[in-house]
Amino acid sequence: MTQGINDAIGAGDSGQILEVLDPGMPNTKVIEGRSPFALAFDRLRRDRGAMISLYVIIAIIVVAIAAPIFAAVTGHGVDTQYRGLDALSPAGAPHAPSSTFWFGTDDQGRDLLVRTAYGARASLEVGISATALTMIIGVTIGLFAGYYGGWIDILLARLIDVILSVPYLLLAIALVEVLGHISLWIVIAIIAAFGWAGVARIIRGQVISIREREFVEAARSLGSSDMRIIFVDILPNVIAPAIVFSTLLLPASVLTEAALSFLGVGIPPPTPDWGQMISDAQQYYQQAWWYLAAPGVALLLTTLAFNIFGDGVRDAFDPRTDRLFAK
Repeated sequence: MTQGINDAIGAGDSGQILEVLDPGMPNTKVIEGRSPFALAFDRLRRDRGAMISLYVIIAIIVVAIAAPIFAAVTGHGVDTQYRGLDALSPAGAPHAPSSTFWFGTDDQGRDLLVRTAYGARASLEVGISATALTMIIGVTIGLFAGYYGGWIDILLARLIDVILSVPYLLLAIALVEVLGHISLWIVIAIIAAFGWAGVARIIRGQVISIREREFVEAARSLGSSDMRIIFVDILPNVIAPAIVFSTLLLPASVLTEAALSFLGVGIPPPTPDWGQMISDAQQYYQQAWWYLAAPGVALLLTTLAFNIFGDGVRDAFDPRTDRLFAK
């Protein structure tokens, strides 16, 4: 059969036909299937902005982990207050960056470099923990609302609308007044309690479009339980949008935590926190710019890197990105 085709089309194209009809021959190109995640990772690697942002994120994580090393190298404790001329000016104002204090000092004579490094720990801990908890709650509720429909969907959809309408910053301030104090885990709980609604709305819409597809109907016809269909058949199909949303939600969680601390209802002192440091630096920004710059630049770089990386992840999961890179 191969010889007949080669005779019919001429010798010029016979090599290509032989490759198609007989993959076992030498010099044959074998086409291998690739998963959507593998294709997305390949697109992400070609996105220069996303990769640079990823390196910045890795550097921030390293700084957060290595915060005790910064304290050991400088010899300055995170909460140690220094009162000498190298730490505070004669008027008691923060001291400018020097060979002793590389980022300068705050109004209490504490090393801003060490406190900024430790502040990265608090921000990343809140951001990652709150985002993980938010995604678990939001994805679960979105799956059940989208799959079951009916009165369950109506009830959960109205609950989502109520949560989205609540001004959580005001509620956080009210909680502090009621509880009398606030901790790291309360901040995480507040962010997750009012952040899951947006995730649930997106996942619900995805599930509604998936639940009537053939593979779901086939699973039902085979007698699969609702839990198996939801978590085995449907969940893998909404993982991609969930990953994309989580990369954009994490910087929002970091900013929310900084905003709560800035308003005085975040992580309590003396734990270093970028939002609290920015709040304390307000009255010194004219004569001690470094006091505001250290935590402000750290917060800016963190949120900017996560946002750019999140945009890159979103584009990587979009099949149209291949055509954009090809142009």
